[in-house]
Amino acid sequence: MKQRLIEWIGPVVMEYYAARIEGVGSFVDSETWLRKPGTVGLPLTPGQVLIGDEAARAPSEHRRSRLHPGSARRPIHVLQGRGQDGVELPGHYFTLGDVGYMDDDGYLFLTDRSANLIITGGVNVYPAEVDAVLLTHPAVGDVATIGVPDEEWGERVLAVVEPRAGVDPTPELAAELVAFCRDHLTHFKCPRSVDFVEHLPRLDNGKIYRRVLREKYRESQAN
Repeated sequence: MKQRLIEWIGPVVMEYYAARIEGVGSFVDSETWLRKPGTVGLPLTPGQVLIGDEAARAPSEHRRSRLHPGSARRPIHVLQGRGQDGVELPGHYFTLGDVGYMDDDGYLFLTDRSANLIITGGVNVYPAEVDAVLLTHPAVGDVATIGVPDEEWGERVLAVVEPRAGVDPTPELAAELVAFCRDHLTHFKCPRSVDFVEHLPRLDNGKIYRRVLREKYRESQAN
């Protein structure tokens, strides 16, 4: 979508990654983004963004993990979305739960949010990776992959799909989408089932409201 935007209005699109209050992490212009699609740019200063666990310990090189933008002045406590608190860390770093990595050239990429992480059988599954595969299927208009409670695995992977206009949400299509994922992903990442909805719940800015979906399915299982 961003590439189409740049093609439409020209290489004048600027993007930055930052916390709402302070702690700008990176900035990227159109020319750089076209060379490295998906990046949010280079951190503004060395050490501005640390990739590590909740204690801000750096992981092994390029491993996908939490991002910790740094504050140049003081440790801060940042609000995350609708009433959820960010986590303040020692050493002037904080985290909002974003997940990402840096490439060999030091460019930053965002991949998901830790709140969306699914842990099934002790293995981490990032929903954005599953969504990206399903969105390439011609029958899928939009999708939100979530984790739902499972007695044996802790959580199981469920894909909630909004079909394209004119597509019938049949059991056969659900099985086809599961098989499609298994052709493109490691099997433990694939949804065990697919549910269809007419419209996925969205925030005012258009983003899918995954928490609403998770709560809906957990409540239905509890009842």
